[in-house]
Amino acid sequence: MRALLSGCMALALLTGCGAHNSASPVTAPGAPVSAKTAALEAGAATLQARPPIAAINTYLDGFHYYCGNRRGQMEAHHYVTILNEDVMQAVIFDGNQRDAKLMGVEYIISERLFKQLPAQEKQYWHSHRYEVKSGTLIAPGIPDAAEHALMSKIVNTYGKTWHTWHTDRDKTLPLGEPALMMGFTADGQLDSALLRDRDRRFDMNTAEVREARRDIPTHPVAAGADTCRAPHKM
Repeated sequence: MRALLSGCMALALLTGCGAHNSASPVTAPGAPVSAKTAALEAGAATLQARPPIAAINTYLDGFHYYCGNRRGQMEAHHYVTILNEDVMQAVIFDGNQRDAKLMGVEYIISERLFKQLPAQEKQYWHSHRYEVKSGTLIAPGIPDAAEHALMSKIVNTYGKTWHTWHTDRDKTLPLGEPALMMGFTADGQLDSALLRDRDRRFDMNTAEVREARRDIPTHPVAAGADTCRAPHKM
């Protein structure tokens, strides 16, 4: 899978990654970046290595909702690192431009590892089956064949997601408690306006993506997933 995503990343670099079309909904308070700070940033970018950042090798765009409150929905831009064949990790932003705010993190594990989790732990995890098969989870900027192969790898995985900055609620700073997030599991749950806006920005049609993924094989969602054990009330 690592080789697959590395190949996809190389192709994405050639096609522009489909990024730079989704602005953050909030502006953080603070003074503009000074010339001194900009110089320090440029120097650090030139001199310092960033292995964990360099390991991020694919971009996924999808949607989340607050555990316990399905009306609280937002688009989530995932930048993913492949740790091994069974574990991935993603940093999640509220946009794909330079000033995007870091909303949270998602840990993604294989079906095999998910089935080994204790029953109580499983309640924090959501399945990716519907997200993939519905076309609502996409990998912008890579060729259709590469995206199809990538989604075939993701479709039977499980994610545990925490958001720490709630810019969807107009929070200009990361205030309040972290929130456990869930993924959608059936038609009619996702706000159609969010989906239409995403399709417009990425110049795509989710219905066509869904049709193209009909042949992706899936497993039944494992027991214990998608039950949404909310640790906090949001």
